[in-house]
This record gives sequence, structure tokens and C-alpha cells, in this order.
Amino acid sequence: MKKLRRKVYMAAGYNTISLGTGRKEFHPKKPRPGMEKYIKEAGQETLKQIGGAGNVDEGVIGNFMAPRFNKQANLPAFIPMIDEGLQWKPAISVEGACASGALALMAGMKSVLAETAEVVLAVGFEVQNTVKAIYGADILAGAGWFQERKDGHAYYFPGKFSDRAGAYYKKYGREKARKGMARWYRNAIENARLCPTAQEHHNTTEDLEAQAMTEPNPKTFLENITVFDCSKVSDGASGIAILSEEGLERCGIAKKDAVEIVGWGQVEADITKTPADLTSLETTRRAVEEALKSAGITVGQLGTVEAHDCFTIAGVLATEAIGLAEPGAGADFVAAGNTARDGKIPINTTGGLVGWGHPTGATGVHQAVTLWEQLTGRAGDAQIDIPADRPYGLSINMGGDDKTVVAIVYKKGE
Repeated sequence: MKKLRRKVYMAAGYNTISLGTGRKEFHPKKPRPGMEKYIKEAGQETLKQIGGAGNVDEGVIGNFMAPRFNKQANLPAFIPMIDEGLQWKPAISVEGACASGALALMAGMKSVLAETAEVVLAVGFEVQNTVKAIYGADILAGAGWFQERKDGHAYYFPGKFSDRAGAYYKKYGREKARKGMARWYRNAIENARLCPTAQEHHNTTEDLEAQAMTEPNPKTFLENITVFDCSKVSDGASGIAILSEEGLERCGIAKKDAVEIVGWGQVEADITKTPADLTSLETTRRAVEEALKSAGITVGQLGTVEAHDCFTIAGVLATEAIGLAEPGAGADFVAAGNTARDGKIPINTTGGLVGWGHPTGATGVHQAVTLWEQLTGRAGDAQIDIPADRPYGLSINMGGDDKTVVAIVYKKGE
């Protein structure tokens, strides 16, 4: 099967602030922007870069739980709200838990490949700080098989990944695992400090690894992880345009200012089944293998990665699923600094989910925006060097406990 019958590009990315605890302007008892503000900001800022709404053929919006967080459904009808020029144009919404953003990208890519659109506006968003954290945990549990909810921890997904961390400790060693997770946290915050839209941009903690090595306390949270191992409850949105070569020309965008999509993998696992091995992200591994295969490249050709680090242990496990480290060696690989911005393979250069934030429906789009910025030299203070012999970027967006996974390979347009 040939996935790419024509060339597909992304350009004109934009991220709102990822708002939540950690940002100076966030206050849980003060009014905050609603979902409409985030959708409109991300959409309008993308439109400005592509010559306006008149150049758009269709829209797609990625979101996980607006019906519960915001009591709002019928999300496609918010696309015309962005700009009057989008009125009467087709739009859809997609949902796949925390992978909803990447599924929005996939929907737009497939429209371009099907030649039913030359320019697609993709927006992902989530506004989650509408309920207390304990109630939010119940809502987010919908990313898993909800029949398990009554038997799960009060903080359902932290509980799931605490179990993964515990299994990793037992199999490969607790101390080295904690050190790898602590270094992942340090990298995330240091990178977030370089990105003005990141939720942890204002973090001034000096010894980040020492903070992250705080002992887990099951009486107050969980047995194997702490709050520093967790991604944030975030409000935010990201937008990007998905274009054909004709679409680039229509919007006046040079190929060098876009990224070309050269491969992808989209994989599902049975949500009703417990992972066979808690120390392995098998669905992620399969998605990445498919993405690299379809792109015709190897892991060694990747210059940077945006990984789905909903928890620090997920980041460690991702290094193994990608093939950067052997099973059990991911913690050591991270602890040695290999995934830092000046390491062998910089991962999550604007902070990832732990540092930048995790407005769930926006995360996959945010990853694409970050890679577009990095590969075209637009990342500002967060910019890294992309080696000529490793010109590719990889994004991995995971929904639920490794159930819905989308991996996409990018390179600078030429």
C-alpha cells in the first residue's frame, strides 16, 4: 500500500499559552477564558499566515472531552466562528482521547491525499480547568475502559502509570528508573523555560532533579510516582495548516517554510484488554515502526522527537519503544543526558506534556507545530541544531494507556 500518492505539507503553526497551575496569570478562583477564545485564537493566528480563510477548503477540530469539561458538543460548528470566511465550508471533529490532536492531523492529511481539499485548517483544543482535579480525573478516565473505573485509583491515569513505573522498578531496578524519570523532568522544565507559551515557563526551581527525586507517598498520592512525574491539567489550543503543493502555492508559502510529511503510523489496541507487559509501550512501538517504514528511514536519521510524556515513566518507555534504547535501558539512556536539548537525540524541545502542558485535544497539533518550528528554524530561544545527516522529526501522540497512537515523520520542505 502506498500511503503518499501526492505530497503533503504542514505550515503556519500556532500555539496559545498552555494555561494552568505554574503560569503566573493562572488563578483557580478567577474567571478564565472559555473554549471559544482558545479555538478562535489558534485558528485566526494560523489563518493570518496562510492568506486568510478564503484559502481554506475545510476544517477539522480535535478534542477529547468538551461535552463533559465544557458541556459542549457539535464542535465542527465552531470552525466558522473562527472567521466568517469559513462559513458554509465543511468541517469535522475527531476524538481519540489524548491522541485527538494527531487524529485531526490525520483527517486533514487524508483529505489532501484524497484530493478533496488542498488546504485544511486543523485546530486542537482542550479547556480542562473547569472542574476540581479529582472530578477531572474521573472525566479523563474515559480515555480508558470505563468499566475499570470503580476498581481504579481515584486519580485513574496517574494510577495506571504508577503501575507501569512499579513494574519497571521491579524488573529493571528502582533507583536507576527514578534517576531516569528525574532527568526527564529536568529536561522538560529546562526546555519549557525557553518557550513563552509553556505552562512551566515561569518555573524557577534550581535543583530540578532533586525535586523530582522526592519519594512517592501513597498516603497523599501514589505508590510509585509523584506529582512531578505527571503532565499538567491544561487549557490551550494549537492550530496548523495542512496543504498540498497546490495549497502551498495558493497560500503563498514557499516549501522551505513548510514541513513535508513523509510517513506515518496509526495503530489501535483493544481498550478492554490490560497491556501484556506494563514495562513496554507496544502500541507506540508498532506505530513508530510503521511510521519509519513508510518514510523509508531509520531511527538513526531522526534529528528530534516529540514524545507523548503524559508521565515521566511514559517518556522513559517511549525511548525504548522508538528503538533509541533496549528494553530496560531507557532510564539509563535518559539519565545520561541523551534526550536533553544538547544530547544525542533532543526530545520535547519546548517541554513536552510535562513542561509545555497537556491540553489533551491540542497535544498532537502542538507536537506538529513544535516540529514545524524546529525544522524551519522558527523555534526562537528553544531552537536546536538539526544535523544535515539527521533531518527528520518524529511526533508520537498517544491516547489512553497506549491504546490509540499516531506517529508522524516530518522533514523540512524543499
